Amino acid sequence: MSPAEKQRLRKLLRTGVVLLGVGLAYAWFVRQTGLAIPCPVRLITGHNCPGCGVTRMCLALLRGDLSAAYAVNRGLFLVLPALAVLLGVVLYRYVRADRTKGLSRTVEHWLSWGLLVYLLGWGILRNVLSL
Repeated sequence: MSPAEKQRLRKLLRTGVVLLGVGLAYAWFVRQTGLAIPCPVRLITGHNCPGCGVTRMCLALLRGDLSAAYAVNRGLFLVLPALAVLLGVVLYRYVRADRTKGLSRTVEHWLSWGLLVYLLGWGILRNVLSL
């Protein structure tokens, strides 16, 4: 591993630790107070966005309650593995400074667009069908 890659990896790990700490502190705060950041889309439109319920879903996942996490936001819960893979690929490319084109880049591109279309469709369906 080159010195530049080591530096990017350290930066990524520091950022990850900070984000994890902030997320766990927020989860603790929500569990203690019951207060959470409201969804701006729902406040303005009265409709659920594709991510509505993500705080409750994450709290259920932290408890290990998969059925509750699924019940809160089925559409997002089902694509969590794909989102994790995509995030892993992007972070790997960042550390390695891999800017090459090719099959993996094409798959990453189409997976990103597919997830975007899926989540937009989920956002519409969950309001139309009251899911």
